[in-house]
Amino acid sequence: MAERDLVPPQPPALEPFTGGKLFDTVFTRGMALVEETAAYLDGPGRDQSRGLSREASLTYSAWSMELTTRLMQAASWLVMQKAVRDGDMRREDAGARKYRIRRDEPALDPSTDEGKTLPPRFLELVGRAEALFEQVCRLDEALYQPARPSAASNPVSEQMAALQKAAEAGAFDPLMVWRRAK
Repeated sequence: MAERDLVPPQPPALEPFTGGKLFDTVFTRGMALVEETAAYLDGPGRDQSRGLSREASLTYSAWSMELTTRLMQAASWLVMQKAVRDGDMRREDAGARKYRIRRDEPALDPSTDEGKTLPPRFLELVGRAEALFEQVCRLDEALYQPARPSAASNPVSEQMAALQKAAEAGAFDPLMVWRRAK
């Protein structure tokens, strides 16, 4: 039996994002926002929506559905990242298209209604939820999108690569140069 067979397998290295404080902060704030929004919509929000005009009531209903959908998508993504961090899910599986999160619809813009018809607390929750959703979309893209090559070439990087290649080939080794001259 080889010595390497006696060494227990090491756990996979944590992703810099999921293993760090940023993830813990985003996760905690995201889950708290989900709970806060649910409590508002089931309590004070429900009461406040009854006093809205017909048009405002329709907007409130539509935005409430979009708000809860986006919060649930963000929460699901965060829970999945926690599962990756905890070793309950493979990173490759989490990168599957069905688990990815992106913005397909335009963001709700609470500033278009401020001071008009919808309750200020509702608008504040909409703004925070949209910010969370946008942050999660950016994190998803950063974690799971392959690096894109830059459109414009970088002459300095190209020169550095050429110098590195020459060095590896022995171009700067005086003995190598001398041997070639013989």
